[in-house]
Amino acid sequence: MNSIIIYMKRNYKVLLLVLALSVGLWSFIPKSSKSDPEKDKLLLELLAYVIEKGHYNPVAIDDNLSKGIYKDYITALDPSKRFFLQSDINEFSKYELQVDDQIKNKDLTFFDLTYTRLVKRMEESKSYYPEILNKPFDYSIDEESNTDYEKLPYAQNIEELKEKWRKQIKLSTLATFVDKQKLEEDKIKNKNKTTEEKLNDYKTKLGGKFTPALEKKFLDNLNKEKDEAPKSDEQLEKESRESSLKSLNEYFGFIKDLDRDDWFSVFINAIASCFDPHTSYFAPDEKARFDVSMSGKLEGIGARLQKKNDFTEITEIISGGPAWREKELESGDIILKVAQGDKEPIEVVGMRLDDVVKKIKGPKGTEVRLTVKKTDGTIKVISIIRDEVEIEETYAKSSIIERDGGKYGIIYLPKFYIDFEDKNSRDAGKDVALEIERLKSEGVQGIIMDVRDNGGGSLKTVVDIAGLFIEQGPIVQVKSAAGKKEVLFDKDESVKWDGPLVIMVNEFSASASEILAAAMQDYKRAIIIGSKQTYGKGTVQNVIDLNQFVRGSDLGDLGALKTTTQKFYRINGGSTQLEGVASDIVMPDRYAYLKMGEKDTDNAMAWDKIDAADYSVWSKQNNFDKAIVNSKKRINDNSQMKLIDENAKWVDERNKVNVYSLQIDKFKNEQKKLEETNKKYKAISDYSNKLPFSALSYESELMKKDIVLKDKRESWFESLTKDIYVEEALNILDDLKGGNAVKKGLTSKVKNEKLIKS
Repeated sequence: MNSIIIYMKRNYKVLLLVLALSVGLWSFIPKSSKSDPEKDKLLLELLAYVIEKGHYNPVAIDDNLSKGIYKDYITALDPSKRFFLQSDINEFSKYELQVDDQIKNKDLTFFDLTYTRLVKRMEESKSYYPEILNKPFDYSIDEESNTDYEKLPYAQNIEELKEKWRKQIKLSTLATFVDKQKLEEDKIKNKNKTTEEKLNDYKTKLGGKFTPALEKKFLDNLNKEKDEAPKSDEQLEKESRESSLKSLNEYFGFIKDLDRDDWFSVFINAIASCFDPHTSYFAPDEKARFDVSMSGKLEGIGARLQKKNDFTEITEIISGGPAWREKELESGDIILKVAQGDKEPIEVVGMRLDDVVKKIKGPKGTEVRLTVKKTDGTIKVISIIRDEVEIEETYAKSSIIERDGGKYGIIYLPKFYIDFEDKNSRDAGKDVALEIERLKSEGVQGIIMDVRDNGGGSLKTVVDIAGLFIEQGPIVQVKSAAGKKEVLFDKDESVKWDGPLVIMVNEFSASASEILAAAMQDYKRAIIIGSKQTYGKGTVQNVIDLNQFVRGSDLGDLGALKTTTQKFYRINGGSTQLEGVASDIVMPDRYAYLKMGEKDTDNAMAWDKIDAADYSVWSKQNNFDKAIVNSKKRINDNSQMKLIDENAKWVDERNKVNVYSLQIDKFKNEQKKLEETNKKYKAISDYSNKLPFSALSYESELMKKDIVLKDKRESWFESLTKDIYVEEALNILDDLKGGNAVKKGLTSKVKNEKLIKS
């Protein structure tokens, strides 16, 4: 998830002590070249020192930490257990309780051993796959492949390792072979269709996003296919093996490009992440990419990716980007292969994240095809036309909804953005205030704040936004490593919006989103609806440039360390860490039963309490509790909600399936069952709330002249008409509006009670 980040170049308070103590510590470092052990030793020393002095709650560098580092590091080196043998692990294990000592002594023995052995095993494995792919697979054999690598043992010998490779490759090739058979069957079915019909089918498949260049290429391919005889299964099977061979050749080509520094970064990050999941090391190149991501400059298909063992997972779909417009790619999808247009797809399992990104990115207007594994286990090929991801679409935007004589507004906020270095840049706090004024001028009677999938951002902006809905008062409490507590206040007595308010969240609402939801919930200012709880990230990170600790060095750029320095607390004293914010009204969604929050990560920091701040509950909403009761009854009686919950349970069960048949008929039957079950749940995606969403008056005028803006807004409005959660949010606003009190002022003073810190 996105973090609330404080840059050291702007804020030196938190680690002032570190800087003061470090002057001259590393003043004279011997000159060295790339991949120099002296640089590695220095990084170990800097890492231990900065974390010890600056981390919010640094754990002791002892045998317990050593065990955690050892486990995470070995897993990171070989997540699929296809390189190391059990004998290697036995040899490595004698260092399981010594990693802490080696960090303290700047000893590289363990790293050198594992790095050298990994390079050796990878070199050996280069001979396995060509031999396996040299002859046709026998898909009539009744055997299985288990992809639950975490629970599988390491191979005892080379023969066992080769067998593991064979089954992994066979599964991948079988999936490709079955896909090719389906395509060939479709060609035969479509043979009697006219060129225009085929072109329209392809346009529909692409969601209407079709460029003249793609049309020309499609027609050229059709002309070639006219003279092509149908391909036999033997040909398709051979093509599938050739595709796997090409993918693996490329994979080992990327592996060859990795040097000692790359693998040492893996070791350093295994150490850093054992302190907490948000502490990490940025090598120089990674630091540069991190700076770009924080600036909001996005390009490509408009999706955020993360590495998950050997796999690349979609973690976020960027609003307004190509993937968002196509509506097929989703958070949680695993990318298996990438193809450039109609070219042969390249397998990206096991590939570095940077290299996967390079394959997905490309010139505007070109096509990329992603073979993804959905959360329900189905394999799908998704075509996306690359485009620029407009910065505008990462900003706040609003829509009006009219129904049953009432008029309401929805404000979508994808992140809490601000640029401290550019006073003229967009600011989420100012933008939301402006959207509220615009909605008020349209005569809305209630507002929905949508922070679903909002991973966080600026702490300042969340305080500003919360202050728009209350009279002055505390918004959030922040506690530093030294134990000092700071209460951040809204000091403006004015209230931009004092009417009915609903805040929509989900399990991907994190950090700053959770602060907003928690504050509005504690004040009883808004009803929070959505997932059972939000993500549960209640910490602040500082990005620390490691080069500032060194003088007179010729070791080059040392990169940066992102470390946790503070924790957030609600104004009622409870932390948002792990527990997140529990929704007042829980609405089922397809991820409800999957483990995707902070509480499901390794080494997450604990939940605790501090004293509550002094605040007063909002008193203008007399039927607050009644609206919650009414909503829960509607959800409980709603057949569509029941279907969503049923689908979520099925997705959870499918997510636990890790064994796949390598017998082709069984494999096809498994895929057919999945497709049939998916048909049952198609009603979820086909749902329409039939509500009229429209642009604000000022934007309607702009849309008459700006076709691009018109397309973007209409696409957003279309997605809102399929959103059952927005529909229920409007029902809640109806209930709140019915009993909205006219009286002003605050009541129900909350006492600042002492709470025992857990």
